[in-house]
Amino acid sequence: MQILRHYENTPDDVRNGVVVMGNFDGVHRGHQAVIGAGAALAKARSAPLIVLTFEPHPRSFFRPHDPSFRLTSFRNKAHHIEALGVDALVVLNFDEALSRLTAAEFIQQVIVDGLGVRDLVVGYDFRFGNKRSGDAAFLEKCAAKNGYTLQVVEPVATADSEVFSSTHIREMLIAGKPGQAAAMLGRPFEIEGRVQPGDQRGRLLGFPTANLPLGDYLRPAQGVYAIRAGLETEDGFVWRDGVANFGNRPTVDGTTTLLETHLFDFDADIYGANLRVALIEFLRPEKKFDGLDALKAQISEDSATARQILRVRAAGAS
Repeated sequence: MQILRHYENTPDDVRNGVVVMGNFDGVHRGHQAVIGAGAALAKARSAPLIVLTFEPHPRSFFRPHDPSFRLTSFRNKAHHIEALGVDALVVLNFDEALSRLTAAEFIQQVIVDGLGVRDLVVGYDFRFGNKRSGDAAFLEKCAAKNGYTLQVVEPVATADSEVFSSTHIREMLIAGKPGQAAAMLGRPFEIEGRVQPGDQRGRLLGFPTANLPLGDYLRPAQGVYAIRAGLETEDGFVWRDGVANFGNRPTVDGTTTLLETHLFDFDADIYGANLRVALIEFLRPEKKFDGLDALKAQISEDSATARQILRVRAAGAS
């Protein structure tokens, strides 16, 4: 998948394609339906499939002091979009200049002149342009005179009529319900980042950890999780089972909130490596123990529980 950072001077093999436009934070099942509609159209047209998105998320630009809310970093979002068979990902820098474009200017400069869009696909609730003045109805109004077709994908819902949405997924993760969040995402929620050096306390306890900063990611419920972790290699990601603690480590008077991941039966030096940690099941809330011996005993118990859960999940998937 090509990744383009500008809409100007678009390569010929990207122009005149089917463009799916949206923020796509989480790339959840609703987003997958929108991109899937574009994929079907691209196949019928024998045209390239392009996803147009924005970084940082517009909400981060307009409300920089809000609590962290992202379900996917840019890198993680790109992984999931690529897995849907997308040919090119166009990532526009959402800055002051872009935010000031009117809806009509955005269509002319980005959609028509920049990407030469032949067919455009959006979700029913997508908004764009200065003061969010552009919507599906405005895109439809401008379609014929600007030489593109428009397909608007209606909301996709669960069997219980709950619409797949990033807001609902965030609520589930904050409530410590990663399984329900996974059902809406279509896969487990992941936190991806570079492994950073820690204080080595986990190694002293016999449970070395890979520590990830949270950055702009949503903060899920603090506690211990059964996880699967993907370590990036030259040949792709290698996945391993493990257990992780998300919190500030009250037993050792920690002050920094971290995701500390212990990979089972693995003890290589992976500082600086790219790691994807998928939260499979919430085991227990974070708590303070009476000393390191009690903490070590609990980690051992958590590890055994996580191994059992992941073993059962793997058996069920085979």
